[in-house]
Amino acid sequence: MLAELRGLNEECGVFGIWGHDEAAQISYYGLHALQHRGQEGAGIATKNGKGMHVLKGEGLVNEVFSGDALKGLTGHTAIGQVRYTTEAGRGIENVQPLVFRSTTGSMAIAHNGNLINAKELKESLEQQGSIFQTTSDTEVLAHLIKRSSRGSLTQRDRVKKALSMLKGAFAFVVLTEEGLMVAQDPNGLRPLSLGKLGDAYVVSSETCAFDLIGAETIRSIEPGELLTINNSGLHSERFAQPGERAICSMEYVYFSRPDSDIDGLNIHMARKRCGKQLAREIKIDADVVTGVPDSSISAAIGFSEESGIPYELGLIKNRYVGRTFIQPTQAMRERGVKMKLSPVHQVVEGKRVVMVDDSIVRGTTSKRIVKMLKDAGATEVHVVIAAPPLVSPCFYGVDISTDSELIATGRSVDEVRELIGADSLTFLSVEGMLQAIGRPAEMKNCGQCLACFTGEYPTEIYADTVLPHEKELGR
Repeated sequence: MLAELRGLNEECGVFGIWGHDEAAQISYYGLHALQHRGQEGAGIATKNGKGMHVLKGEGLVNEVFSGDALKGLTGHTAIGQVRYTTEAGRGIENVQPLVFRSTTGSMAIAHNGNLINAKELKESLEQQGSIFQTTSDTEVLAHLIKRSSRGSLTQRDRVKKALSMLKGAFAFVVLTEEGLMVAQDPNGLRPLSLGKLGDAYVVSSETCAFDLIGAETIRSIEPGELLTINNSGLHSERFAQPGERAICSMEYVYFSRPDSDIDGLNIHMARKRCGKQLAREIKIDADVVTGVPDSSISAAIGFSEESGIPYELGLIKNRYVGRTFIQPTQAMRERGVKMKLSPVHQVVEGKRVVMVDDSIVRGTTSKRIVKMLKDAGATEVHVVIAAPPLVSPCFYGVDISTDSELIATGRSVDEVRELIGADSLTFLSVEGMLQAIGRPAEMKNCGQCLACFTGEYPTEIYADTVLPHEKELGR
């Protein structure tokens, strides 16, 4: 087993709007739509003629912006973030947007992703006199922009120069005195889309936020693109040449809401096709198919339709319990599983059950659900996973940061099956997943990051990203 990785491994959601008199209120609703991407902190920053204003706090969106909280956030432009943190990234100082004030103007930044060269850049900046106030990677960009301000460069050029120094996964929204700037890393690892609401422009990690506020989706932000939105309209340019397109596969598997689209592909339909493909790859004699709410329901429906085994609601989710996958500690995750799901006894009792799930990470949830179903009277529980096994950690912002927590690492499928107590266990093949999502069958240049399934990373992994113990093991 490998030791934990360093750094912040966060899964967040960002939102921005330019040109709307109710920018803060629209951002509030946009962040509500993105709440599933982070439940530990939220913030909104706005700009008006008197400068930048920010309100942020720890908790859910409706907790942070309760009562008349939004009244102080005036202006026709805003950015916001919902945040998930690991243990190392907790604290109000790390909740975004981060606001920076100087004699040359104010700036607010919100970020989704993880910079794999953050440690290297911080050390270099500190040697030049920078002092960091947070442990967030996001602050690195602000210092780089400020360091680039010497000379006659325009603001856009300073931002471009700073962005070109970053490595890893990032989707930035930057609010400056001159406009709203939006940037996507050269591999497009994190999702980010542009939309329009009347005469206003909006950007969001997921298009489901556009649906909530009544905006029209225009397009995805391109890899390596810096998009500037101001009173003159849109200005698109490159801060880096696009690399190999590699959108995070976990967006399709787990993170994104089913009603979101990525590159024009609906998440629900992609997951449903994964379920259908999985049913083509295996044959199981069973009486009922059930999905683990919520992100597995689409795949379960697809599996049922293709296999002919009837779909039933065999598991009920308590809507007031957060996702166990993004709970920061193991103790919290285990308590969450107990509170989160309940079996429907009359559906599963005396039945051979196919339990469809989107992934197995640590195995805790799967083991407990299998036991729940058997305790409820299921005679057999066949676990089918609508994604390949997760065998490698993520360095790009998903909380799969410990090899020791990845149950499939170094184990055969049958060994994992035995650990979770299932009668059988089947994973979707990588090729099958790509085919279902509509990507090229060849894993190379397929348009998705497959690192957590294959161990092949689309970018260079810096030596300081991995703990010394892992280096010894050759990672």
